[in-house]
Amino acid sequence: MAKQFHVRVDRERCKGCELCVDACPRDLLIMSKRLNSKGYRVPDNHADKRCIGCKQCADMCPEAAIEIDREDVTDD
Repeated sequence: MAKQFHVRVDRERCKGCELCVDACPRDLLIMSKRLNSKGYRVPDNHADKRCIGCKQCADMCPEAAIEIDREDVTDD
């Protein structure tokens, strides 16, 4: 069984600091043009399948707005 990781960003908690973008060793996060209700640009994960689950983005987030979910997937 392979593991796949998913980055979840709580868009309403995010303050658009971009620390998560800088922290990702695989450059998976980019700042979107979309704004949350507070007017902050929020990150998008543009390459979810390349995530290795290192959690550096989540650890760096001062607002605790990022979680990494792990999913076990079967290789068919």
